[in-house]
Amino acid sequence: MPTPSLAALPIRRLTRRDLKACADLSEDRGWPREEHKWSFLLTAGTGYGIDDPQGGLVAACAVTEYGPQERPELGAVGMVLVAERHARQGVGRRLMQHVVSTMGTTPLTLHATPNGRPLYEELGFKVTGRAEMLRGFFMPGGPELRVATRPATGEDLAKILRIDAEVFGADRTHIITRLPAFADQVRVAEEDGRIIGYAAAWPNMNTHVVGPLIAQDTETAKALIASLAAHTDRPLRTDIDVRHEELVAWAKERGMASVAFNAVMTYGVAELPGDWRRRFAPLTVAAG
Repeated sequence: MPTPSLAALPIRRLTRRDLKACADLSEDRGWPREEHKWSFLLTAGTGYGIDDPQGGLVAACAVTEYGPQERPELGAVGMVLVAERHARQGVGRRLMQHVVSTMGTTPLTLHATPNGRPLYEELGFKVTGRAEMLRGFFMPGGPELRVATRPATGEDLAKILRIDAEVFGADRTHIITRLPAFADQVRVAEEDGRIIGYAAAWPNMNTHVVGPLIAQDTETAKALIASLAAHTDRPLRTDIDVRHEELVAWAKERGMASVAFNAVMTYGVAELPGDWRRRFAPLTVAAG
């Protein structure tokens, strides 16, 4: 039988049963397999993919929705991948067009690499910010950080959800409630018994990714990063909004180096909701 054309191959929803195929696709494009992250995204969000008649996936992506289930207020698009053998044949454009169409009037956001940005701009996404990826072994030192931090407990959940919704600008209870199982650490910062920030560190290959990072101010963000670093022997990785110049400079002084810059893009909304001044880093660039 003749092989169907790429344009004729259907786009379907992915499930956790597609985890290995998604990881294989990542590896095919020179990305880490990131099975832990893929599993999270396919469980907390919705995956879309195109099956390859010869086996595996032609392309895949993940969409994480926030706000009321019946009327999402924001959708984050991530992990947009096309197999190397099918690259530059319009597959990525078709997959993204499907996502945009499926999401309807729901505003979208994504973090774009320099290579991916032209496609997203063609589809109507606008650059609204930048994030700098930092990675390295954190070295303690410098002026003492006076913000108190501690491991989060189940009793903190309601307070974390309140501050997160306020700062993120949309409800993401389905994401935050999964953090204890997804992350190796979740810590909160306190002031006079009041939670003023929280952060998690989750395993990704040989690193711990710091995210989300929500904090009252830069000093609180520093204290949360330092406290997470004190409880791991892995290098840290995080993606910091470049507007937080002081935190970026401090992290570099403490041993973390710049790896890459991604453009933060939006579709259907001029800027992201919430309070960027207290939103320092996303859970992952794939989920916002």
